[in-house]
Order: sequence, then structure tokens, then C-alpha cells
Amino acid sequence: MFKLLGGLKQYFKLQEIQTDNIVFRLHNTFTTALLLACSLIITATQYVGNPISCIVGGVPAHVVNTFCWISSTFTMPDAFRRQVGREVAHPGISNDFDDEDAKKYYTYYQWVCFVLFFQAIACYTPKFIWDAVEGGLMRMIVMGLNRGACKEQEKCVKKQILLDYLLTHLKRHKIYAIRYWICEALCFVNIVVQLWLMNRFFNGEFISYGWDVLQYSDQPQEQRADPMVFVFPRVTKCNFYKYGASGSIQKHDAMCILPLNIVNEKTYIFIWFWFIILASFLAGLILYRAVIIFVPSVRSKLLNARNRMVPRNVAKTISAHLDLGDWWIVYMLARNLDPIIFKDVATELAKRIELNDSDENDQNEKKRMH
Repeated sequence: MFKLLGGLKQYFKLQEIQTDNIVFRLHNTFTTALLLACSLIITATQYVGNPISCIVGGVPAHVVNTFCWISSTFTMPDAFRRQVGREVAHPGISNDFDDEDAKKYYTYYQWVCFVLFFQAIACYTPKFIWDAVEGGLMRMIVMGLNRGACKEQEKCVKKQILLDYLLTHLKRHKIYAIRYWICEALCFVNIVVQLWLMNRFFNGEFISYGWDVLQYSDQPQEQRADPMVFVFPRVTKCNFYKYGASGSIQKHDAMCILPLNIVNEKTYIFIWFWFIILASFLAGLILYRAVIIFVPSVRSKLLNARNRMVPRNVAKTISAHLDLGDWWIVYMLARNLDPIIFKDVATELAKRIELNDSDENDQNEKKRMH
């Protein structure tokens, strides 16, 4: 098990050059690793011990176990609120009297490990797309300036190259920023869609699953019905039919124990809470991006907050003269460059921008005079 889970450590490596946001990484790295770990644990649990053990007379136990595992088992929903030991043998277990409408079938448990694996792939997809479209641009223009410990001559040369790049590629980075923000929005869409699909997967009982668990302890004792046992029953029933000695069909009513559901119920209660928290973070992140896009006055404050060494007038000059895409590149440089180096780059960039603007104004004035 440790060897299986040890392969996930690569998802938690710190990025030397950051091209994304911490919430973006929580979705793409932590959630992917979490879902893969859950899938591996549940897969391993199926092969350690028996995932299902059925009690039945007249039929070999391993035959019934295999049949009930690959087909389905069921409970009686109205029996969950009856008193165990007096009215029913176990929660959800009572005589069905051949009433198919009174049964609730469970077929999900064979598919849980596969569903978790595909959920992990879906969570990693936005990062895969972003890494493909980003193309290593940020790493290229940082040029190792994220570390301040380098020779002064080398540092000056690299800063000059970086400034030349920024000035010669003005108004060419809007697509870069838009692509990243689309990937962030894709993360939110992915979480919402996965919550909806998990709700469908568990027959409409997943959306309120975590809330029902929280409310469980506040209910009166006589009205309590454990929501974890209702969604992930530990004891179910299964009907096995075979021909008897006379050729007539015999029905064998088996009672099955599902130890795997102990793992499933704990896994999905954690996933429920994490997905709700993550969806809230992503929704807040999208609102934050909307403020950056539609309220330009906050950009200078954010740039100054990212690196307090940058004077406010420099941050205002850069934010006022650069378009949204160029500002985003500078903001990401503030996250990646050494703070002192970024202060020097930002100060020089503001001077050159003002100088270019004054030159353009002079040229325009001369054209008007002619």
C-alpha cells in the first residue's frame, strides 16, 4: 500500500516557477492525488479480504458471493427507521414479500474505484491544458532571476533582456491571460459537474450526504437513521435463483455483508466536504478575477501588495499604461522574480513606459503642426 501511494508524491512537489494560483493547484494537484489515493485504497481493499460475504443455506457460499457482487444487492428503505433487534435484523433489512417497488438496489460498489480514477483524470485536465498552452513562457522570461544569488553582471544582462522583451511585446499577452482564466473557470465547472454526476451515481443522495451526516446527531434517538448506512449499507439482501431436483425454480434469500462500504462511506464523506470547500474557493476565485478584469483601479494595489518594495507610483504607472494581458505577465513576474530584482525591473519598466509615452506624444504633436 505504501508503494502504491508513494507514487503520488510527485503531485506535491513545489514548483520552482509558478504559473498558476494556489486554488488552481489545490484542484489540479491535491484533489487529483486525493482521488487517486482513494481509488488505490478501495481497489486494494477489494483484494484484501472479501468485499462481500453472504449468508445463505443450500448453495455454496462462494457462488452466492460472486453472483451478488457482480449483479446487485438491495435493502428496504422503510426498514431503516425501524428498531434494530426488535422489528428488523439490521438497518434496511426486512422481508420483501416479493414487492419490487419496496426495494432499493445497489450496483455502484463495483464501479467506485473506476469512477474515482476518472474523476482524478478530470481534475488533472485543466492543468494539462494550461501546461500545454502556457508553453514555458514564464520560465523562459524569468531566466533564473527567481534566485537573487548570481553575479551582478549576469543579473544586469538578464534584467535588460527581460525589459526588452516586455517593451517589444506590449499588447501581445492578453490571450495568455485569458487562456489561464478559462482554465480556472474550467476547474469550477469540473467540480460542479462532478458533484452533479456523483449525485446521479448515488441515486440522488450525494448532494445532501454531508449535511445529513452533520444533522444526524441532532435528531431524536427514535427518529435517527444513519445517512451513511442508508447510502452505503453494510448489510444488504440478495436473491439467488436455481433449479431444484424436480426442475422447479428455487429462491434463496441471502443476507450479504459489505465490508467495503465501511471504506466507501468514510471516503465519500471526506470527498463531499472537500468538494464543497473547493467549489466555494473556486467561485471566490472567479469573482476575484472578475474584479481584476472589470475594476482596473485595483490592479496597482494588487501589484504593490505582491511586492511591498515596489513604490506605489511605479505600480500605478505600470497598471495605468499596460493592458490587461501585459499587467498579468508583470504580476506573475512579481510572484516569480527575486523581490529586489523585481523592484529594479518594475522601476525601470515604469520609466521606459513614461519615456515612450512622452516620445509618442511629441511625435503626435509634430504631426499636428505639419
